[in-house]
Amino acid sequence: MRRVAASRIAAAALWLVATCSLAAAACSRDQVDLRGPWGQARFSVEVVDTPETRAQGLMHRPSMPKRSGMLFIYEMPQRVAFWMKNTLIPLDMIFVGADGVVSHIHKNALPGDLTPIPGGDKVLVVLEVNAGIVESYGISVGSEMRHEVFSKETAKWPC
Repeated sequence: MRRVAASRIAAAALWLVATCSLAAAACSRDQVDLRGPWGQARFSVEVVDTPETRAQGLMHRPSMPKRSGMLFIYEMPQRVAFWMKNTLIPLDMIFVGADGVVSHIHKNALPGDLTPIPGGDKVLVVLEVNAGIVESYGISVGSEMRHEVFSKETAKWPC
């Protein structure tokens, strides 16, 4: 009887440690999670959060791995617009407000296109992923993003 109880306690402790580790790993600088009525997805991201790194973005890169992206982070919510100058791969752009809610999506931005792609007036982050990802997952306006950049007080899906 004692062995069974000790075994259950050990299993519960192991589960608790694993759960806490997953919760701690749920938000990190190099990952974003998205969720909505369509389900949930996680992407490994490269963060660009300075004027210089945001200006460079994904220019001159021949490819990007699946389930990866580039996360553009701004100091405060603002009006943003992108273009595809010197960008070699087609992209989907997901524009997100300070509450972590997707406010606008632009699908299949064409490589090299200089046409401005407006994202809205109160954008805090933009996630660029390979073209077709938004469609294949069903990501839509109103989906929620989780990342450490979003305030625990205002985020719809806090860390």
